[in-house]
Amino acid sequence: MDNNCRGRSNLQSFLDSTTPSVPSHKLPKSCCRALQEQLIGTDSVEFFILGDLWEQYYEWSAYGASVPVCLHNGSTVIQYYVPYLSGVQIYTHKAAAAAASRENSGNKSSGDSEYKKLAGLDAASQGFDLGRENAWRTSEHTRQLYFEFFESCSPYRRIPLLDKVLELAQTYPGLTSFKSTELSPASWMSVAWYPIYHIPTTPSVKELSVCFLTYHSLSSLFQDHIKGSMANDLGFIRAGKNGTKSEKKNYMSLPPFGLATYKLQGSLWTSFESGDNERINSLFSTASSWLKQLKAQHHDFNFFTTHCVSMRCLPCW
Repeated sequence: MDNNCRGRSNLQSFLDSTTPSVPSHKLPKSCCRALQEQLIGTDSVEFFILGDLWEQYYEWSAYGASVPVCLHNGSTVIQYYVPYLSGVQIYTHKAAAAAASRENSGNKSSGDSEYKKLAGLDAASQGFDLGRENAWRTSEHTRQLYFEFFESCSPYRRIPLLDKVLELAQTYPGLTSFKSTELSPASWMSVAWYPIYHIPTTPSVKELSVCFLTYHSLSSLFQDHIKGSMANDLGFIRAGKNGTKSEKKNYMSLPPFGLATYKLQGSLWTSFESGDNERINSLFSTASSWLKQLKAQHHDFNFFTTHCVSMRCLPCW
């Protein structure tokens, strides 16, 4: 058996290979007073810039993301997946938006004070309670929708993720300029991963045609919570790409909080010992609950859900 086939399932391999790792920056703890009690032992708040996040998809958008997949005979193939922007909702804090508006109107002192207050990411005021099971609850009156996009085209008519983001950013520049600390915890994105080819080529393996939807938070508030409750359970935390230990410290991974699959058949991708089926169900349930709470009509999620029954899925579009 190939050594690469030991120690983790193909589902874990996929998640590890497709989880973005972005350059991280830090805000002084003094700028985030509302989180001081939650930030025990730390002196700063970690954040990332959306433009850096999309940049992580540059090579994947051009060549596909390589995912080592162990076949039933013990050999390994490299399956390549192309990422598409499936859905995204970017929410800002209402009061912060109002503060920015007042700054533009000349009332800088008042606006600056209010913005700094919201920069603290007060979890309670944003409608979240990270200490309870309903940590994904959102509060409509505290957020303002800046931008949303839901792809509805066939995969064969889509353009890769980075190209799509750059196209959309021409009208909505915040897509590349926002910091994760400036976004409401309700902000999220979903990436659709479709297989394109595998190396070496092998006789037709239907199980390699599986497609995935991954859901990622765009807010700083949820990153530690997601890593603790999701990433550790999945058994992976992806650090900086091919970097040294010191370089990896300057990166933060954005593991998915939700997942949906399409054409997932047989046992190639999941391992009973790894508890993959339970994890898939848990991540799927979280994604479903998230969309319902935000009243988001996510076309790909609806397609995956309605076209897959008891692991028997209809062909792609």
